[in-house]
Amino acid sequence: MDSIRFVTHYGMHFLVPAVIAYLFFKNNWKKVWLLFILTMLVDLDHLIATPLFDATRCSINFHPLHSYYAILLYTLFLFPLKTRIIAIGLLFHMLTDYIDCFWIT
Repeated sequence: MDSIRFVTHYGMHFLVPAVIAYLFFKNNWKKVWLLFILTMLVDLDHLIATPLFDATRCSINFHPLHSYYAILLYTLFLFPLKTRIIAIGLLFHMLTDYIDCFWIT
């Protein structure tokens, strides 16, 4: 079951954003996919957690950049055109981590 969780989680972090970029941003899909991947930097907040990694911990509302307040801010980033792609990447990242919380036993 752990291998299915791993493939699902990282597939949603790397492969699904490529599909989204290709389907919705055909002319610039590689650039958009790169921006989506760069939103993974939001996981830097994991570095201040103790322990650094815990497979039984849900990231949502535990790490500062995964908090409900941060998610609200990412939602507001959808409105300005200049931040929309970053917002989509951040919100999809949060959705991926939220789905991962269901695997925790």
